[in-house]
Amino acid sequence: MFKKTVLIAVAGIALTSTGFNAQAEDAPLSVSVNRLSLESAQRIAQATINECRKQGYQVGVTVVDRNGIPQVMLRDTLGPPVTVSISKDKAYTSANFTAPSGGLDRMKDSPLYYRDGLAMLAGGVLIEAGGQVFGAVGVSGAPGGDIDESCAKAGVAAITEDLEMGGL
Repeated sequence: MFKKTVLIAVAGIALTSTGFNAQAEDAPLSVSVNRLSLESAQRIAQATINECRKQGYQVGVTVVDRNGIPQVMLRDTLGPPVTVSISKDKAYTSANFTAPSGGLDRMKDSPLYYRDGLAMLAGGVLIEAGGQVFGAVGVSGAPGGDIDESCAKAGVAAITEDLEMGGL
């Protein structure tokens, strides 16, 4: 036991003397994070609802920030109440994995796949522009995740150009 402790201590000293702490000293003291305005999040949500309506579906939509915290939730007039929580879970999943929620099939063997609050189903997409992630939008209520996802993409597309130009 004594030899293991000494070995760990020596390894720790070696890391410290090789500049491990220098990285922390050079790290910025703060970071800037771009966020969607409420108006931008509302535009995404409404454009998403409008796209699904054009296709004949009444859905629930949730727009989350980059941490997965809801900014806007809309449920169309006849959208089932369950669409609210499912759309939130899809958006949260997309934001936290920085990927479309439906593209996470590789996680099926992981305990995360069954974790409450995550929905690894198609219908959640990132809100990205200019190389930055602003959040995600999740949709639920169409008869398939592929349709939910197409509506979400249309919602994001409604403001992508404005976000890339820095106008929002």
